[in-house]
Amino acid sequence: MVISFKDGIKFIGIIIIVFCAVFVCTMFLNYQSDLVKIKQLITTNEEIIFYNAQLSTSKVVCGASGGCLAATSVVMLIFYIKHYIDTHRVHLGILKALGYSDIKIAKHFWVFGLSVLVGAVAGYALAFAIMPVFYSVQNADGVIPSVTLRFHFPVFIYLVILPTLIFSAFAILYALIKLRQPALSMIRETSYCTVKAKKSRENKNTERSFLRELKISNLKNKKALVFFIVFSAFCFSAMVQMSVGLRDYSGTMMVVIVMLIGFILAFTTLFLSVSAVINGNVKTIAMMRVFGYSDKECRSSLLNVYRPMALIGFIIGTLYQYGLLKIMIEIVFKDVSDLAVYKFDYIAMILTFAVFAVAYELTVYLFSLRIKNLTVKEIMI
Repeated sequence: MVISFKDGIKFIGIIIIVFCAVFVCTMFLNYQSDLVKIKQLITTNEEIIFYNAQLSTSKVVCGASGGCLAATSVVMLIFYIKHYIDTHRVHLGILKALGYSDIKIAKHFWVFGLSVLVGAVAGYALAFAIMPVFYSVQNADGVIPSVTLRFHFPVFIYLVILPTLIFSAFAILYALIKLRQPALSMIRETSYCTVKAKKSRENKNTERSFLRELKISNLKNKKALVFFIVFSAFCFSAMVQMSVGLRDYSGTMMVVIVMLIGFILAFTTLFLSVSAVINGNVKTIAMMRVFGYSDKECRSSLLNVYRPMALIGFIIGTLYQYGLLKIMIEIVFKDVSDLAVYKFDYIAMILTFAVFAVAYELTVYLFSLRIKNLTVKEIMI
């Protein structure tokens, strides 16, 4: 089995997310490893408070940002593998019919782990490149003795080697599970448009009924796309608001970095989810255009139906980031005095939602224009 260059391009989402996760975690874990080496030099009460605050900040940022990014990478890897198997069902079914076992086919999916390796290496390298600046900013006022930058091989193992091996093994295991179906059912062609119109009566009520049924069926039969839209909105909401929520508990540089990573992750997942929705409905849209439905009706029935799902994902992301930060800050920073109490930021939520709404609608509109220019022949081919 050969994974084409076109399929490899789709791994960019995982590469970007892993890059962001490793970039953040490398800086803080490496700084934490070097920080503990000067513990015996910390003597005054002011130095002890600052030292403990630095360690606590590292734990919060790595736990919140790194954990969320790692979970996002797993979800996207699952989506990519499922999408690859679904779009290559016939070819994989033929291989099974020729006698190839599931494990023999599934083991080739280790290639998906290479995207994790590329992202991890890039994130680790960039983190080390700017780490001298990061170290100086963390102790800009000279409250504690200077922290010397060192290379920690265990950090490299935990953030580069282990994730690559784990994700590769996970890709093989998940592919093996998805391949456990009869070869004949994989070879047999299936229809993309699962909604059938009832007997036409040439009136408005019947047409509206069909479009309503199409909306419901589209949500029921494309659960993976629904989940991806919800998840992209979740990532956008959680990461952007989380970066704002950290402003009182870390330095300005860290807030900017986390916010930048939040926006990169948010727009990446949003772009990939909307593109997946468009591509997943392209043949249905083509058939609707053949039967005379307008572009507005196609968007309303097949694309706008995902808007409430995106809103649900945004709400879940808002609640998640608030609960996660509140729990972690109250636990990790419980011994730090004169610390600002973490409260829900309504202004940040409103601004984040406004940015998300504009980005989502603009992305859907731009993709809709691309489909509008496609001929039915091009789509069906």
